[in-house]
Amino acid sequence: MSGKLLLASIHDVGPRFEREVDQLAELLCGILGGPRFAMLVVPDHWGEAPLAGNPAFQQRLRDWADLGVEMFVHGWFHKDRAEHSRATALVAKHMTDGEGEFLGLSRDVAAQRMADGRKLIEDVIGREVAGFIAPAWLYGEGAHAALAQSGFALAEDHMKVWRPASGQVLAKGPVITWASRSVPRQISSRMVAAIARHALHPQRVMRIAVHPGDTAVPALLDSITATFSAFSARRAVGRYADLLAQ
Repeated sequence: MSGKLLLASIHDVGPRFEREVDQLAELLCGILGGPRFAMLVVPDHWGEAPLAGNPAFQQRLRDWADLGVEMFVHGWFHKDRAEHSRATALVAKHMTDGEGEFLGLSRDVAAQRMADGRKLIEDVIGREVAGFIAPAWLYGEGAHAALAQSGFALAEDHMKVWRPASGQVLAKGPVITWASRSVPRQISSRMVAAIARHALHPQRVMRIAVHPGDTAVPALLDSITATFSAFSARRAVGRYADLLAQ
C-alpha cells in the first residue's frame, strides 16, 4: 500500500438498526462511489435483536459481503454487563453510556464471545471476517489477552489498527466519529469533525466511523457528508485489508 488512505465504517450493524444502516449505506455509497466501507456486525444487540434468528437480514449481510463490504465482529451484545473495578467503573458508566461490552470481561468470556461472533458471522456471509472491533473501541485486559490468541487478522481501537497476534500497529491516529446522545455531544462532535477536515489531512490513514443514531440528527448527517467529501477528494478510499499489504 502506498499513498494516503481513507477507511470508512458503519458501526452497530444488525437487525435492530436495519433502516438506519440502509440509510447510512446509501449515503456512503453516494459519496464514496459505491459500497467502499466496512460494516461492524453485532450478533445480538442488547440481547434483543439476534442475527441468528433473522434470515432476511442474514441475506442482506451476504449481499453486502458479495459486493466487497468488509465485515467485522463487533462484540456480541454491545451492552456492558460486566462488574467493574474502580479504575474502569467511571469509563464504563459515563463515557460510553454502558456500551463498552469488552471493557470488563475476563479472558475466557471475551474469547468465547469473540469465537461465537466469528462463527456466526462467517457462517452467514460465507467467508472470513476482516477482524474484531470491540464496542465503543474499549478493551480490558481480558479482551486484549483473548484477542492475541483469537486468530483475527485485524483489530481497531480509537487511536490505532493493529495485528492482534503480533501487536504490530498498522495505522495510527484518531477515528472521526459523531455522538448523538445529547445536544452538547452533537455540537462538540460536529466541531471536532470541522477541525479535523482541515487539520488531519497529513495523517496517512484516515478512519471515519458512523453510527445508526447519527441518522436521527440532520446536522450530524450534514457534518458526515462534509467530512467524507473532504477526505475522499484528497485520498484513495480503501479497505482495511489494504493495511495488511504493507
